[in-house]
Amino acid sequence: MTGDDTRSALVAAGVALLEETGSPDVGLREIARRAGVSHGAPRRYFPTHRSLLAAIAREGLRDLGEELAAAVHTSDDVLTAVAGTYVDFARRRPAMFTLIFRHDLLEGSGAELRQTSRPLFEWLVTLVAQADSAADAERGAAALWVGIHGIAVLSSTGALGVAAVGVDENELIDQVVRNSLRSATR
Repeated sequence: MTGDDTRSALVAAGVALLEETGSPDVGLREIARRAGVSHGAPRRYFPTHRSLLAAIAREGLRDLGEELAAAVHTSDDVLTAVAGTYVDFARRRPAMFTLIFRHDLLEGSGAELRQTSRPLFEWLVTLVAQADSAADAERGAAALWVGIHGIAVLSSTGALGVAAVGVDENELIDQVVRNSLRSATR
């Protein structure tokens, strides 16, 4: 196995383990075992545990970005489709979703995840501007992300269904999208 292959195998094993255990606290030895490499191999390719976790999170961000980009083509209401896809990702892959936003775990990893996540936000700003040319697109995108992220977190943990019994999640997503656009044009 080449160095790139080993690195990729470690990240893939980490992603699989994260998804199976549901915990972002995946251990280096277990990742190495799953990847079929020595228990010391992770340290040769990732200087710290955090740097491996950041590489795993980067895979999740890439997957999320691909799903969001594909959502643009699923509906005429692009913002609602993107928002629904974001919530769906969190619900289907709660451990990955959690890891992506665990800055306390990823800080100091050297991975510069903002280079991956910032373009997603800038893309959302563009979508808001396209949806309403009169809107303060950055403010609207921030409001939209905050609201949809809240729904995603509550949905992925099951808390939304417990706290808001009978509230239709899709209607809630639509309401957050509309309110975000409305607040951006004030």
